[in-house]
Amino acid sequence: MNQIPASYFDGKTSRVLHVTLSVDDGIATLSGEAERSSPISELRVSERTCNGFRKVTFPDEAYLEISDASEFDTLLAATGYKDSAVVRMQQSWRMALLGLIATIAILVLGYLYALPVAANLVAKALPQSVERSIGTGALEFLDKRIFAPSQLPAARREAINKRFQRMVPPKVGAPSYEIIFRKSNIGPNAFALPSGQIIMTDEMVKLMSNDEQIMGVLAHELGHLHERHLMRRIVQSSAIGALVTIIFGDVSSIIVTIPTMMLDMKYSRDAEREADDYAIAMMKANGIPLSQLAHGFEQMKAKEGDASSSHYLSSHPSAAERIARIQNAQ
Repeated sequence: MNQIPASYFDGKTSRVLHVTLSVDDGIATLSGEAERSSPISELRVSERTCNGFRKVTFPDEAYLEISDASEFDTLLAATGYKDSAVVRMQQSWRMALLGLIATIAILVLGYLYALPVAANLVAKALPQSVERSIGTGALEFLDKRIFAPSQLPAARREAINKRFQRMVPPKVGAPSYEIIFRKSNIGPNAFALPSGQIIMTDEMVKLMSNDEQIMGVLAHELGHLHERHLMRRIVQSSAIGALVTIIFGDVSSIIVTIPTMMLDMKYSRDAEREADDYAIAMMKANGIPLSQLAHGFEQMKAKEGDASSSHYLSSHPSAAERIARIQNAQ
């Protein structure tokens, strides 16, 4: 019967008692400065570590600290004790590697599939007051940092507004919107805020050859609004930021970057296809030739090498791809 030296703590004081541990017929017995016995089935054994004590805890929370891990492992083996499956997996580098691979796979699949679905549900459940607050705050920020008042004549802006207001949306439940014109240093651009404002820069208006092409750009942005794409992306990015915070610590700077994130945010290809399909359907519903929508993208493609227009193009699929999609829909 093996006897192993150990340090005994009664769980009530910090006094250390030097004892020896032996096991016979399923009973653990201490002898020395403290004497007691207990069925081994009632004891809790700590996990094995590379360094450090093994700990054996009694039902009353008194415990042993055993420094001779090798002798203790021999004693445990003699009693038929086995570590749990989880502990054995942790002790195996192969299982640890498999666990890491499985974790990465779950995170990737969750990001690609589960997160977009969850973001869509959350975005649809958010009250309009939240969207208005985000949109208003973002527009105030952009007006201070990036935009200047539009230099388009008031009559020109009004004509574009009225023309688009007369257009019939292709789907029921179209959101309310407001077209806002701004001059900017980011070149030809158009995007929709979650609060319903569709921002169109003077440079985008000037880039388009006619109002029908402008209607195509606005229809695309209304599609983003109707499908709540921006809110879905914000929810997704916020969720990723929260995960990063949990893993790596404080990343409060993420919060203050939401306005500029709206400008740089790249929608998924599915979202862009949805918005393009929305614009195609809207042009068809209002008797505007799809060639005008395609020509609008051709105008942007012609400017693709121009730094003043690269911003809008950088956050969308290539103009050639979109033109081909429109042509296939005719």
